[in-house]
Amino acid sequence: MISLAMRAVDDCPRFATYGRVVRIVGLVIEAVGLELGLGELCRITSLSGERSVLGEVVGFHERGILLMPLGELEGLHPGCSVYPVARLSGVEVGPGMLGRILDGLGRPIDGKGKLDVCDRVPLSCDPPNPLDRRLVDQPLETGVRAIDGLLTMGRGQRMGIFSGSGVGKSTLLGMIARRAKADVNVIALLGERGREVRDFIERSLGPEGLARSVVVVATGDQAALVRARGALVATAIAEYFRDQGQHVLLMVDSITRVAMAWREIGLAVGEPPTTKGYPPSVFAMLPRLLERAGAARVGAISGVYTVLVDGDDFNEPVADAARSILDGHIVLTRKLASWTANTAPRPTSCGVSKRRIGRRKISSSWAHTNAAAIPRSTPPCNFANRFSACSGSVRTTSRHSVRRAPPSWGWPAPPTASTHPRRNREEILPETRARTPYLA
Repeated sequence: MISLAMRAVDDCPRFATYGRVVRIVGLVIEAVGLELGLGELCRITSLSGERSVLGEVVGFHERGILLMPLGELEGLHPGCSVYPVARLSGVEVGPGMLGRILDGLGRPIDGKGKLDVCDRVPLSCDPPNPLDRRLVDQPLETGVRAIDGLLTMGRGQRMGIFSGSGVGKSTLLGMIARRAKADVNVIALLGERGREVRDFIERSLGPEGLARSVVVVATGDQAALVRARGALVATAIAEYFRDQGQHVLLMVDSITRVAMAWREIGLAVGEPPTTKGYPPSVFAMLPRLLERAGAARVGAISGVYTVLVDGDDFNEPVADAARSILDGHIVLTRKLASWTANTAPRPTSCGVSKRRIGRRKISSSWAHTNAAAIPRSTPPCNFANRFSACSGSVRTTSRHSVRRAPPSWGWPAPPTASTHPRRNREEILPETRARTPYLA
């Protein structure tokens, strides 16, 4: 017993270095007495010990270091002690993470006990070497027939889903997460409403989808650092499973709220605002995050990122930057979603709310009824050609998509008096006839 006690004493650090808080302005804490690097974590504790919060080093100057809290600042005061707790920030990973729900710091919040982990990986890694990336030459079956039949994704491709608020991004993401043919799903719900998290997990994802998924949650009421770190945690977990030789489907909802968190952090530490208030660091960190997905020498990460466009303006800064980085784009439009009496996510999730084929215009109701007519199999991939399709509610311009479907893949004829799948021409309601030009 004495030897064990002596060993425990030997493992204790000889010196402990503390700093102290001298200033708090907004969300930034200024401390002196410490020499720490960017990204290191500290524990900030009040002198009475009643209040304690984690903070991350986000900057420094000649007088001291700048920290931002990972929680609430209430109860902190001048003179609070600042103690470094981690030299290298990372996240613990392992096969036992499947089926678990984590917060933005990688800690379990589902009440199922501790994580069964076996390794620790850093949050920030370099993207794969461009020459080590395998070609995107295999299709990824998402389970959404409109995407598989027209807007086919490839393994290792990064796809963006662009739309305004309330049009159906999260619903479409849930359909892909539940039905996609991937070994592991890593899902990051960042900046979402707290009500939507459980609804997504229980209804959209379901028990079967959760069993092969890792969900990272950081709701909109949490600190900006937690929301920003949530994207890094999810990407680091996906990289771990990719390095095991597995195909990982990484889904982030949404990348816009991550950029907003970066904007909040950058402005708080004094960066100059540029386009729509976004500091330059946002547009430097965005490609570093998105380029970490893709097909590596071993395994692959297929990325699906939702982009919330501000005011339905698809040329706003974050959407424009994401469109230039991602490999393919699916756009959901509010106008076409409101054409039908169904809820907005239903026609957009179907994938073909409106599509121009020659001079014919296909309505959302007909496309939804004929969803079974879309071929289940995907055509052979030819990723050397640029494929562009415009389907209104779902529009894509993909750098890695399939070649145009051959004539044998022809769509069913548009509904007429004899071919309408449900009723004759005389039975079609007047309001349906008015909305559908070729039935008027």
